[in-house]
Amino acid sequence: MIDARLETLLTVCETHSFTKAAEQLSLTQPAVSQHIKQLEKEFNIKLFNRSEGTIKLTSEGEIVLKYARRIKILYQNLNQSLKDEKRQITRISVGITHTAESNLMAEVLAKYSSQNHGLRITMISDTINNLYMKLKTYEVDLAIVEGKIPDPDFNSVLLDTDCLILAVPNSNPLSKKSMVTLNELKKENLILRLPNSATRNLFVSHLESNNMSIDEFNVTLEVDNIATIKDLVRRNFGVSILAKSAFMDELKKGKLKGLPIENLSMSREINMVYHKDFEHTKVLDDLTKIYYETSRSLFEST
Repeated sequence: MIDARLETLLTVCETHSFTKAAEQLSLTQPAVSQHIKQLEKEFNIKLFNRSEGTIKLTSEGEIVLKYARRIKILYQNLNQSLKDEKRQITRISVGITHTAESNLMAEVLAKYSSQNHGLRITMISDTINNLYMKLKTYEVDLAIVEGKIPDPDFNSVLLDTDCLILAVPNSNPLSKKSMVTLNELKKENLILRLPNSATRNLFVSHLESNNMSIDEFNVTLEVDNIATIKDLVRRNFGVSILAKSAFMDELKKGKLKGLPIENLSMSREINMVYHKDFEHTKVLDDLTKIYYETSRSLFEST
């Protein structure tokens, strides 16, 4: 069982209040305060700064909170693993970016789970930065991300390479071209991913390498959901910068046109990242094999 004092700390941070934490934990407020004082004494630190009725974690408190969250997740994983062992179930949590969710990776995971009795896959979509934190806290066992996560605690397997291209509706005059220039792109309404997305950041960094700014373009919409972006582009509300793999099906069926952008060679790796102590290495081999088979069959049919 997780240390009750750490549970108290987590609840205080979640509710931003000693009083609300006490109510949620069915404790008295003095008991909550005592738990916090005990932690401060044990580690010889101050956890909170208090002023004008507000509480804020100190830098040391942030560190304790980070590990308290990790300890709680590990304890939950321990309980779940023991239950799964009795039922002969293997449970794996896979984090994927929103771009990976829109390409064939979701299909690969679905195929693999359907082929393996007793395997349970939980798929979590998030940004690369959030998935990185989930890996560190063991909230996910492995992550499928664009680019690399530079951390010696993790290993990675290169699954594929991908590139960003311009998604254009068939009704747009640009769809008749084989390439678009940056000056032509400036005249279009741009529908982009949110600023914290890897796709958006890669586009912006390549613009900057060409001494240009995103502010020079007419960004009319910022959307987190790739399926929504594709639908808006298809309905001629604008054009978008997307990973080619994210709208391969639309390209194959002729619903959208994909164009390279002059002077922007926006390629990147797709990696499967996992902890060095990840036990299910056969899963990695199997997923890689299914990914290659699915990818090959998709391109052979185009």
